[in-house]
Amino acid sequence: MTQSGIRDGSGGAEEDRRADGRADGLLAPVADDDGAPFFGYAARGELRVQTCADCAEPRFPPRPCCPHCQSFDSEWIRTSGRGRIWSYVVPHPPLLPAYAAQAPYNVILVELVDAPRIRLVGNLVTAADAALDSVDPARIRINAPVRAVFHQAAGGVAVVRWVLERP
Repeated sequence: MTQSGIRDGSGGAEEDRRADGRADGLLAPVADDDGAPFFGYAARGELRVQTCADCAEPRFPPRPCCPHCQSFDSEWIRTSGRGRIWSYVVPHPPLLPAYAAQAPYNVILVELVDAPRIRLVGNLVTAADAALDSVDPARIRINAPVRAVFHQAAGGVAVVRWVLERP
């Protein structure tokens, strides 16, 4: 386990086991106290962003204190789940064996329509439970409109993935 709470793949077979007992080796987020609500909402199919209750500035990643006004009061605001691809990468070569099996796959950075200063990392896929290589990297374009879908990842955590609004 790394300090950031993301599994780093070095813990052997037990670490790579999913809740259903099948080993897949893919990384899964581990929610800390600040990020737990994000994953809780994702499990319900909602994309919410932590927002300062005093100055109304959205913030991501979640944290206890607003970087704008230093308030410790926050709320989770539901977004439309829509965004645009701000940037992307197709890793060459993949760093972990489980990802090599799905190469070439993409990692995209999405700017939210509802909160343009918020950018989320994920994968562009054809459907929530599709393989990471389900979209040909040649189809990815900066500014392409996308919407959030939710995938049940290893360890039972729901993660945000993205699908093109106009396939």
